[in-house]
Amino acid sequence: MILYPAIDLKGGQCVRLLHGEMDKATVFSDNPGAQAAKFQAAGCRWLHVVDLDGAFAGKAVNEAAVRSILGAVTVPVQLGGGIRDHAGIERWLEAGISRVILGTAALRDPQLVIAACKAHPGKIAVGIDARGGMVAVEGWAETSDVSALDLARRFEDAGVAAIIYTDIDRDGALTGVNVQATADLARAISIPVIASGGVASLDDLRGLMAVADSGIEGVISGRALYDGRIDLAQAIAVLDGKEAA
Repeated sequence: MILYPAIDLKGGQCVRLLHGEMDKATVFSDNPGAQAAKFQAAGCRWLHVVDLDGAFAGKAVNEAAVRSILGAVTVPVQLGGGIRDHAGIERWLEAGISRVILGTAALRDPQLVIAACKAHPGKIAVGIDARGGMVAVEGWAETSDVSALDLARRFEDAGVAAIIYTDIDRDGALTGVNVQATADLARAISIPVIASGGVASLDDLRGLMAVADSGIEGVISGRALYDGRIDLAQAIAVLDGKEAA
């Protein structure tokens, strides 16, 4: 199982939100490139980057910060936030992003996801952010009447590389990852699932490892890595099944 350290960008800085609310942002670094390099030096094999401002604006806002991250690391980077058309997808892939995450666009324009998967095999992920099991979009500002499972099933045969499932009610709150809901989703679809939201301790990672056969292929962690609750090297060892007895 892969650990994806999270770099959420707001105003060019690395932040973490509480329950997805932009006015509840904690700044952890004002140098995204340096933060990315730090994660890479600690052993991560992927990075998860979100342009938070872009998610609300519907277009890239923190482009300079994303490019600084790309220039600072050699590990692959997946990026979401405000990517809503073919031009945006292609621009970021050309810039060096390894996987583009489509969230709001997946709900509003599913044909974009299908076409992008065909044009860029293995390069497109779908971000499903759920509040009470229902999909939230536009930077989590709006909750739809579509369930997370129903949205995921729309892309079963599209060639989506992964579903990134975030439980908004737990995101940034350090209350523990929603193992059951994530595993239930993973078992119900054939697309690999990446867990996100609420990871607070190594025990959360162990809990996910216990249901790895459900189809969960990775987990995103942000605040717990920044504030030292989780040591990145230890976390990677847990997810590699190499934790010291």
